[in-house]
Amino acid sequence: MEGQKNDCLKSENCCCEENKPETKENTMNSSMRDKAEGKLHEVKGAIKEAAGKLSDNPKLQIEGAVEKTAGRIQEKVGQVKQVFGK
Repeated sequence: MEGQKNDCLKSENCCCEENKPETKENTMNSSMRDKAEGKLHEVKGAIKEAAGKLSDNPKLQIEGAVEKTAGRIQEKVGQVKQVFGK
């Protein structure tokens, strides 16, 4: 398997993500991915939080609130990346 990676690195059509040069397109994808994943976590967190309230489960409620907050942060990271082009 290691030999295959070395052969890949030698070719002009290397498919490895880490060997691709940083371009505006790659950066845009990264920021959009962060924003989308952040929104997903925010929604999942809200659902968990509501489920925790309904089932009177404080642990699930707190877990949902934490995931929702983490999603908001990740979404903001995506917005910052988009502004600065990183």
